[in-house]
Amino acid sequence: MRLTVKIWRQPDRDAKGELKTYQVEDVSPDMSFLEMLDVLNEQLNERDEEPIAFDSDCREGICGSCGLMIDGLAHGPAYAAATCQLHMRSFKDGDTVTVEPWRATAFPVLKDLCVDRTALDRLVQAGGYISVNTGSAPDAHAIPVPKSDADRAFDAATCIQCGACVAACPNASASLFLGAKITHLGELPQGQAERDQRVLGMVAQHDHEGFGHCTNIGECASQCPKEIPLDVISQLNRDLRHALKSTT
Repeated sequence: MRLTVKIWRQPDRDAKGELKTYQVEDVSPDMSFLEMLDVLNEQLNERDEEPIAFDSDCREGICGSCGLMIDGLAHGPAYAAATCQLHMRSFKDGDTVTVEPWRATAFPVLKDLCVDRTALDRLVQAGGYISVNTGSAPDAHAIPVPKSDADRAFDAATCIQCGACVAACPNASASLFLGAKITHLGELPQGQAERDQRVLGMVAQHDHEGFGHCTNIGECASQCPKEIPLDVISQLNRDLRHALKSTT
């Protein structure tokens, strides 16, 4: 395959960026999207040009670091897949593909396609944990948990903190990510003691970081690589209302 790729180039967070156009040769349909970028970087190195900076780590859809906006879609056209799980067979020979970084005030561009997503880390630090020392792993039946609650907590815990929900949302809201953390811990017995404190702290940090407000458009859930359901935002809102009532 031969592709025309328009890629956002930005030397650093203070510089003005722009889209630059490249021709990529010898692209196999079986390559992942990141492998295609590797091929392009090899071609740029051969021409003594600056390679394109992009984030990646596991390349197995687990770590969430590979987030890119591809043709206007977070992680690209493949459903329920991170960028590293997107294969070039999703495109046709001769296609033009536009690649940009996540776009959000809370995610400043560091270089090219790399953005600073530590705002999500600070959300977790604001309350997305259980602070009690639980010791070593207990027996599975030590604390009875209804299966429906355990399943819901597990589904929410599959969030990989990639930031696709923020990039997909027209308001750049992190409500799906926030709702996943709130639901994950709120469904378990160990998470009850800090439930009100958790949601108040995380919502306050969310607003402080500059994330937008949720207006229930649903783009976040439609482009989440782990299929986090939209109703975790409802759980977030219920927990927030309860916490606010408890403090008045």
